[in-house]
Amino acid sequence: MAIQKEPGQKGVNWSNIAVGAIMNMFEVTTLGQPLEVLKTQMAANRSQTMLEATRSVWARGGVAGFFQGLIPWAWIEASTKGAVLLFTASEIEDTCARMGVHPFFAGLAGGCGGGIAQAYATMGFTTCMKTVEITRHKEAAAGVQRSTFQVFMDIYRKEGIRGVNKGVNAVAVRQCTNWGSRMGFARLAENSIRKARGKGEDEKLGTMDKILASTIGGALATWNQPIEVVRVEMQSMAKATENVNRPQKLTVFNTLAFIYKENGIKGLYRGVTPRIGLGIWQTVCMVSFADYVKAWVKGRQ
Repeated sequence: MAIQKEPGQKGVNWSNIAVGAIMNMFEVTTLGQPLEVLKTQMAANRSQTMLEATRSVWARGGVAGFFQGLIPWAWIEASTKGAVLLFTASEIEDTCARMGVHPFFAGLAGGCGGGIAQAYATMGFTTCMKTVEITRHKEAAAGVQRSTFQVFMDIYRKEGIRGVNKGVNAVAVRQCTNWGSRMGFARLAENSIRKARGKGEDEKLGTMDKILASTIGGALATWNQPIEVVRVEMQSMAKATENVNRPQKLTVFNTLAFIYKENGIKGLYRGVTPRIGLGIWQTVCMVSFADYVKAWVKGRQ
């Protein structure tokens, strides 16, 4: 997602759609899905420690428990949202760069635009289906056998299309702040590392320097963990989470207030440790590694 300075390049770089899909598929199939499952487990069960959450996920099938929802829904989500994210963010960032915008603000604008686009274009339905898969496995562990389609149709019959896209506004806010922060901080870190190395603006950084910059960007971007906890609570279908204080019609703001009232400030940051790992890995894949893949594709055109 870097600003590739390509003199004379005109028009839209459509190859970024394929690059984004491939890189996000790689990210989620390696470390992405296990960290996502662990993070979601902690955010949905805010009384659990990281060790307790790990044991709960392990009890749902051992190693396979950490990959629940990977096939096909996480793959479908990863390929579509990765394509939309990289394409949109690259076009916005490149446009900002040509206008002379500082790399930090160019990365911030590109990440925010790409995050919003992927949320509304792809993530409502696919995130719902991943939640359905995880819920189905939890029910199976409790002795209730239902297919993915049965769980999905239960949501659709009760809540319609709004139920399928429940929490999509929270997802959009999360993705906007996620990728805006990740790309912005990564570009700022790259700029700082470049200055520390005595390199000019057009000189390329080494692989480890780019990974370091993405690590910094991914870690700092987890400041918005409360938005993620809100998103998980809004999409949660576990009856055990319901109590008399839980609003019947959840919005971003009343969900935030509910979590704070029930669990305090710590509740809003449940799952932040695995999310730091997830944020770093996603940023390394979709910023540093993607830069090299984009350059390779460009060289073969």
